[in-house]
Amino acid sequence: MTLESSKTLGGVGAILVVIGSLGFFGSNYVGLLSLIGVILVSIALKGLSDHYNEGGIFNNALYGFIAAIIGGVFFVAVLVMTVLTAISTLGISDWTEWAMQVQQNITDWNAFWALVGPIVIGILVAFIVLFVFFIITAIFLRKSLSTLSMKSGEKIFGTAGLLWLIGAILTIIVIGFILIWIAWILIAVGFFSIKATAAQQPVTPQPPPPPP
Repeated sequence: MTLESSKTLGGVGAILVVIGSLGFFGSNYVGLLSLIGVILVSIALKGLSDHYNEGGIFNNALYGFIAAIIGGVFFVAVLVMTVLTAISTLGISDWTEWAMQVQQNITDWNAFWALVGPIVIGILVAFIVLFVFFIITAIFLRKSLSTLSMKSGEKIFGTAGLLWLIGAILTIIVIGFILIWIAWILIAVGFFSIKATAAQQPVTPQPPPPPP
């Protein structure tokens, strides 16, 4: 893969992630663009890793993406286990029955917490697990982008990596997701800004001085 093709794939992939992120506020099909974008960025990072002969560019990004996938799987698994456990423990047949029981016992704190508590705790644990893996993802991505910044000379990658990490930490509030979204924009700009290393011109040997 050439440097130009890696730049193009990475830039297009990052733009797709930026557009796909808007899927959370619109069509779910638009969100699929993020997955395609991440795949393209991964391919681009592999190409740049080979071009600069620096495995950390691709490997750290790969570890980050894997951590994100594991975190997502754990998140869903904990939520499903919470729902199944609540249904089994509380002896309810459907969520309409559960909602009616909650409404009937809303003035009795002990009974109310017995119905709501296990579900609240399960959801809280699921989000904590997701948050931890999200931070791990950000750490690996920052390492990848910092190395790419050093090798390519494009400082914007380092800025994007730092912004990604800060955004991941602040995902507990809305501004964190905005910072990550901006980081992807910077990553796209960084890919398109990479310059090819100019080939060094061979030094022409000087003729020996004439004899005196």
